[in-house]
Parts: sequence; C-alpha cells; structure tokens
Amino acid sequence: MTTTATEQTFLLPDLGEGLTEASVVQWLVAAGDVVTVDQPVVEVETAKSVVEVPSPYAGRVEVLHAAEGELVEVGRPLITIAVAVAAVAAAVPGGMDGAETADGVAAETYREEERAGSGNVLIGYGTSAHPGSGRRRRPRAGRSTTPDLTAAPGAAATSGGGPVKVISPIVRRLAREAGLDLRAIAPSGAGGVVTRSDVWTAIEQARQGPVSAPAVAGVANSVKAPAHASAAVGPRASSAVLSSTPASGEQRIPLSGFQKTAAKVLSRSRAEIPEATVWVDVDATALWSLREAARTPDDPGPGLLAYVARFVVAGLKEYPVLNSRLDVERDEIVLPGVINLGVAVQGQHGLVVPAVLDAGSMTTTELDVALRDLVARARIGKATTEELTAGTFTLNNYGGFRVDGSAAIINHPQVAMLGLGRIIDRPWVVDGEIVARKITQMSFVFDHRVCDGGTAAGFMRSVADAIENPAAAIVRL
Repeated sequence: MTTTATEQTFLLPDLGEGLTEASVVQWLVAAGDVVTVDQPVVEVETAKSVVEVPSPYAGRVEVLHAAEGELVEVGRPLITIAVAVAAVAAAVPGGMDGAETADGVAAETYREEERAGSGNVLIGYGTSAHPGSGRRRRPRAGRSTTPDLTAAPGAAATSGGGPVKVISPIVRRLAREAGLDLRAIAPSGAGGVVTRSDVWTAIEQARQGPVSAPAVAGVANSVKAPAHASAAVGPRASSAVLSSTPASGEQRIPLSGFQKTAAKVLSRSRAEIPEATVWVDVDATALWSLREAARTPDDPGPGLLAYVARFVVAGLKEYPVLNSRLDVERDEIVLPGVINLGVAVQGQHGLVVPAVLDAGSMTTTELDVALRDLVARARIGKATTEELTAGTFTLNNYGGFRVDGSAAIINHPQVAMLGLGRIIDRPWVVDGEIVARKITQMSFVFDHRVCDGGTAAGFMRSVADAIENPAAAIVRL
C-alpha cells in the first residue's frame, strides 16, 4: 500500500444557520501542524457568539486563508489541509486486511454524510458540484481504489438508507457531546437537514423527560434572535479602520458582528414594541445584611445578584405573562413553560445577555453557582449559542457600571426587562427618623400589548418587597 497526499480546502460553513460572515478571532493551529478530524482549528466570532470550528479533514495544515481579525464570508476558503490518501492494491480477494476495509467504509460514510446537505446549506463540506446517481461502483479486480482516510470515528450512520444531513460541523459535534444519535433527531431544515435548533430541541426533550414535540419545538423556535443588553456602555472598538482623513480627523470603524446583530434586534424592538417603564426606589439594607450574615471564612455564600434573581423568578411565576413572547401573526401570547433568566454581561467581544437555563427550578445557591459560571464564560466569549438565544426574561444589573437607572430597550422577542441600579448609602425615613440605608433604584420596562400597568406594578412590588424583607420572602419560596 502506498500513501500520497491531496490538498483539501475547507470553506467557512454556515455556523449560525443564516449568518453570512464571521471574524477570525484566533487560530488554534499553524501551517505545518498535523490535525485530526473534528479537531478545533480556529475560533471565529459570529453575530451570535465566539465558536470553535472543527476540521472535517485529517492531515497537515498547508494554508491559513485569513489573518486573525479578518472578516471571512461564508463559503470562502478558511484552511487548506494536505490529506493523506492511501492507494490499496486489490488485485486479489483479501488484498486488504479488516482494519483497512473498515477505514475505507467509514471514510466513504463520512464523505457521504458531508455531501448530504445541499450546497447552499453545507458550505465548505464537500457538497457535490454536480448531481450524480448516488450509486457506488465496486472496483474491478486488478484496479486500485483510493479511500479517504479522514473518516471521523463517530461519523453519523445512514438513516433510512441515506446519510444524515447536517447543516454544519458544529451540529455533529454538539450531538455527539450530548450523547445523541443524529438518526433519532427530527430535521427541520430544507431537504431534511438537521440544524443546531433540532439538536437543542432534542437535548431539551432529554433534559425534561417525555414532552410533546410540538411544545418543545415552539420554545426553541421562539428565541431565534440573540438577546443583547438594553444599553451598551460603549461600542467595542474595532482594529480595522476603513478610512482616516488627517485634515478632518474623521475615522470610520466597522461594526462587529455583535454590534450589527444588536442594532437589528434593538431597532426592531423599538419599532415594534409599545414599551412602558415604571421604577421604584428600594431599601436593600435587609438584603445586604442577610448576604453579609451568610458569609463565612470558607464560603462567601450567594451574592446579591443571586438573591435578586431568585426573587425575579418567583415574581415571574406569579406573573407568567411577563415571561412570554407575542406571536403577532396569530395574535397570541406564547408562554414557554420554562424560565431562562438572561443576565447582561459586558464581555471582551461586546455586551451580551446569556441566560441561565431553567432558572425557575433552582435554589438561591444553585442560581449563584450558575450565574458565576455563566458570567465568567460570557466575559471571554465562551457562552453557548443556546445560552445566548434562549432567554425568556432579562435581568440587567447596570449598577455594576456605577449608574442608578436606565431607560431600557426590551430584548426582542421578550416582553419585559428588570433593571437594578447601584446600591448606595442614602438618607431614608424609617419610623419617622432620617437614617442612612442601602438604597437602589429598580426600573421595569414592559410590552404594553401583553399586560397593563397593574400587572407591571404588581411584579415590581413583588420583587421590591422581597428585597426589603428577604428572610420572609425566602421562607415563602
């Protein structure tokens, strides 16, 4: 058996199911490195998140087609890999041993899987340039065949006599890491293509147990656009300056993928939603004291945000219409049946609002752990796409920016957002005397189409009363 090499160029696939471009954040390999199938080779920033892109080929890296910081359009070359190809003599029966035969069959299955999607969907994964019969011809005796030895060990098998169609390499990897069989996932993409939303739906079904498919699909489809925070402190500066005129000093800085998406979502929110805002000053002294009393030398205990998140979740259970979305085409308010609590985070790639999934089922301690983990990952761009798109309600702690209030913009397609300002010492009247208390301002913006001011005020007071008397509130939860 002899081995040769052939160059395979991997084109940037549609990582976001409709995104048209991505920016190279960091290459994880260099020219000359040897990579394996499904090994992450580059981090790219899309309009939704920063994701690692795995390689569909095994071999030696020849060319990196984009520099770090460069914008790459979907379907353009990303990386070229020299793939090892083995020419196996099959002159007589038994010319290959079992291992070689298995490798060849697996490789062919892998190639068929990647060719299964349409050229418009599975860009960069070797879709056929021209239609064929799909039949395989058995090589005649005395001829050699050249099986591709880049097969993924866990490549999806065929379903119903045909290969599983996937929209991008991320889909296969997500399903494998979740322990799901692609063949068992109902596809929603054109031509029977399995999308990431399909995998998320299957994961949610597995997490919640037996649930009707239409109900779960409704939740997944209700949050397509990423939820971005209501008021960015400042746009992230781009390293690329399009033009600069020395005389006038004018510069042009291109919007990042995050900023483009935020602009679309926030503009749509402001154009479509008749929003109203209410606010109240809250005495958080008792909550502050409770947090301090819960601290020990070995355990800092839950943070203030975890307590507030718990009170918000309780308020949403009391007023579920605020944890919903509005289906304008059918004139229906859609209640998702789960509380995915979004939290505004200023990350290195921009201001995003990842969500604590199923926050309604968590204790204060569990919320604290989940929030700390989510915020830490979001700050370095490691929040998952599901976390960035699944939010059903947003808690915006703009007090972290040392401001007291905000006229927020609702994160479409959500219908409400609660904001919390900084907690500072202020003069407050208690039992007829002016004393120093820990005061914060809470603001609440809501979609006036789904509820009136009475509902909004009721929710606000529910959260405010819990903050002012946390011990009694926790007992009731």
